[in-house]
Amino acid sequence: MAKTAKKAAKKPVVKKAVKPVAAKPAAKPAVVSKKPVANAAPVADKQRFTLYGMLGSGPTYTIGLMLSLSRHPFSYIHVNLREGQHKQPDYLVKNRYGQVPALRDGQAYFVQSAAILQHLADELHRFDGKTDQEKNRIREWLFWQWDKLAIPVFRLRARARGLRQFGDEVRIMYDTEAKAALALLENELGRVEWIATKRPTIADIGIYGVLRYAAEANIDLTPYPNVTAWKKRFEALPGFGAPEQILPMESRLL
Repeated sequence: MAKTAKKAAKKPVVKKAVKPVAAKPAAKPAVVSKKPVANAAPVADKQRFTLYGMLGSGPTYTIGLMLSLSRHPFSYIHVNLREGQHKQPDYLVKNRYGQVPALRDGQAYFVQSAAILQHLADELHRFDGKTDQEKNRIREWLFWQWDKLAIPVFRLRARARGLRQFGDEVRIMYDTEAKAALALLENELGRVEWIATKRPTIADIGIYGVLRYAAEANIDLTPYPNVTAWKKRFEALPGFGAPEQILPMESRLL
């Protein structure tokens, strides 16, 4: 029988191309983050501030207290008022009013303690107002403090130290004014923890800088429990210090 079937032609075997194995990319070196550590304290410029004043000055203490509470170092130049250094031409260039304190910030000088407090709050962003409403309320208290509280307290203190001379009639007037201011403050602190906002601000610093000397003015704070409690809260703030802890007797340069 004839062979009709032909052997099937063998199909050539096609070899599949082997794909080269892609080399694994080299591991990237670890990147060290350059972001600042959270809550890291800013590096303060020790040369930025110089405070001119004297240890016995309440307004000088107020500015030193603000810088201490803000944890910012400062140089200090003692101005001898008894020798009239505050009236000399070289000091009047710094403070046109011939008073203490004066604060050098860089190349500029700032005077009047309430204005200096406002400047420091704006520059350091500490103890400041966060909204326009808060800033306005702080300003109101700073103006009230000097109008109604500081004048009688500091006048009575000066009389007690023999630096001012006036009779009992004037003494009673200042004493009455001081008690009226304290009564208003007592009422305010009966409903709030801090004077101007829900946290301490330069309004608290300014008023404390006056009431620190109440005892020296023969003003008893015992009848004002809310004021006394606020005073204790303030004294517990980090960075707080008494005048002799913040202000040296002599000049101190950093």
